[in-house]
Amino acid sequence: MARAREIDLDCDASFADAAALVIARRADELFEHSDGVLDTADIERVHDMRVATRRLRAAMEIFEPCFPPKLWRRALKRVKALADALGERRDRDVAIEFLAGFSDEVRGPDRERLEAAIEGLREEQREANDRLAPAVDAKRLRKLRRRLDKLVEGAGE
Repeated sequence: MARAREIDLDCDASFADAAALVIARRADELFEHSDGVLDTADIERVHDMRVATRRLRAAMEIFEPCFPPKLWRRALKRVKALADALGERRDRDVAIEFLAGFSDEVRGPDRERLEAAIEGLREEQREANDRLAPAVDAKRLRKLRRRLDKLVEGAGE
């Protein structure tokens, strides 16, 4: 993404240069959040990476006219797929955290039911994490990085 890093966003920059810079910076943010994303003990990592994918996707959609259509479609498809996988995991994280917040207040049979529900969600979380793992493995992320680099390099063409 050298092209985007070489320019500064200012009033004299072209719309395509602005698009390249924004996409490059949003992509950087996405990859910065990829470390440890499969760690279910730290659910904020998934949250942060998911937010980064949503921001990147929004920027891509705003700046669509600045990019070659084929490169744009391919990159957006990959970003959406990653966001979906992150979302599946995040939904379970949120539900577990919400229900666990009640565990100290619930007694008797209701507590057993609550604990069973949380355990069921933990299993779903593990399954969602297993589905997420291929989407965030190093090879797949490098491929996405290359795809986004190409997109940025093609801005204005």
